[in-house]
Amino acid sequence: MARAQGARAQMALAFESVYGTPPASGFTRMPFATALLGADQPLLSSELLGYGRDPLAPIKDAVTVDGDVVVPIDAEAFGFWLKAAFGAPSTTGLGPYIHTFATGSWTLPSMSIEVGMPEVPRFAMYTGCMVDQLSWQMQRSGLLTAKAALIAQGEVPATASSAGTLAALDLVRFGHFNGAVKRDGVALGNLVSADISYANNLDRIETIRSDGMIDGADPSLAALTGKIEVRFADSVLVTQAINGVPAALEFSHTLASGESLTVSVPMVYLPRPRIEISGPQGVQASFDWQAAQDTGGGPMATIMLVNDVVSY
Repeated sequence: MARAQGARAQMALAFESVYGTPPASGFTRMPFATALLGADQPLLSSELLGYGRDPLAPIKDAVTVDGDVVVPIDAEAFGFWLKAAFGAPSTTGLGPYIHTFATGSWTLPSMSIEVGMPEVPRFAMYTGCMVDQLSWQMQRSGLLTAKAALIAQGEVPATASSAGTLAALDLVRFGHFNGAVKRDGVALGNLVSADISYANNLDRIETIRSDGMIDGADPSLAALTGKIEVRFADSVLVTQAINGVPAALEFSHTLASGESLTVSVPMVYLPRPRIEISGPQGVQASFDWQAAQDTGGGPMATIMLVNDVVSY
């Protein structure tokens, strides 16, 4: 009897034209590290009395479909997750192509994602998938990955794939070695790590339905937050925090072959940190930053992805 193994699992993704309806074709094979996406339907214990000490049979509650997917931050496949989180980009160039995403869109696309385990076989199609949160961390070493928190409408398991022939992308990964962080156009020194987290704060539309699923998920007030941890060598960031003035931060990854990912955040506010001495080692300071829309109503952030993909 075959047993499912994560090493043989596969993921296919396609954007939907109708929420909750998987497209007949157009799926792309997606790289991923872990997939916790799944459906659960709890049982409600019977509260009725008068039938003895043994309870009556439970009844089913509503269906919840959500979970996190960890994916590599690469030059091509990551654009699908950026489109899901921020909306369709504007694309310029003739190769390489420059895809520019921006925060603030009221319309976000939904996806159908099939997660397959061919040994069993089990191919689960998750429909109405939307990105609630996209986050990652920049540091000195290690594998560069992002976590996408998804909210979906339904799960339909099958014994065969319904994704059809999958389009393939080149896996060109960014690494921490390719990363850089700038403040007001100047490299930010003494930086130990940087966290970036974007939240759409999706509002589940929990209407009464015979199938127990949600009607959709609408984006509400977005949030772009993070954390930078620095070796305490000067008072530039502390002074900014005390004065309550914003500064521009830019997080980027650039490969020698020309592919790049740049997140530009023009208005970043820093809280006043607690400077602690915990031992003889170097002193570090942490700033839990928050972003706001640019002066004049511009987007809170723009994300530029440069690669060989014609369009998303």
